[in-house]
Amino acid sequence: MFAKVNGISLYYEEMGTGRPLLMVHGNGEDHTIFLEAAEVLSREYCVILIDSRSHGKSTGTAELHYQDMADDLSAFLIQKDLRDVIFYGFSDGGIIGLLLAQHNDRITDLVVSGANLTPEGVIQPARSLICFSAWATRDPKMILMTKEPQISTSELSCISARTLVLAGDHDLVCINETTQIAQSIPGAELRLLQGEDHGSYIVHSRKIAWILSAWLKQSV
Repeated sequence: MFAKVNGISLYYEEMGTGRPLLMVHGNGEDHTIFLEAAEVLSREYCVILIDSRSHGKSTGTAELHYQDMADDLSAFLIQKDLRDVIFYGFSDGGIIGLLLAQHNDRITDLVVSGANLTPEGVIQPARSLICFSAWATRDPKMILMTKEPQISTSELSCISARTLVLAGDHDLVCINETTQIAQSIPGAELRLLQGEDHGSYIVHSRKIAWILSAWLKQSV
């Protein structure tokens, strides 16, 4: 299905019934990375898998900015009149979630995995690879990661949703950056997952479904 927002078309799929659970992928990916997790979560929730602009089947744009992506999803929530939303974002999807959840009463539970506040929050080897790829390909998705995000801790303090911040202990995001995110969101819980890297427990994995399901039951 497609939703028209902000002059573009966003592709999305729905699975299951119940409380809405919106899942947003990382850079260069699409909604299909969550199919295995959604199969589990759709037994309890209405899971909405969406392709960010310039990803998957959604409309491409010449430039990419995280705030534009967050604005797309804000318009989507309003258009579909979705409330009491659970938002789950991986990597770039987590960054989008941190922007979207500020002053947003439609999102009541927020979970982010492997998100960063600035480009410098990514470990140096990965940053070097991103910068080289951006230079070599001029791909807007790569260029985006060299300049953004630029999220302040004061902005994070505006998030009122119950929040879980996740990362692998071998993540591409620096542990101190992940810790800072959790410490800056009122009441947020931090979990560093042993033996996991940036996406090992997420991409085509049911592990994230079990983590989400257990945490959501605890937070009721």
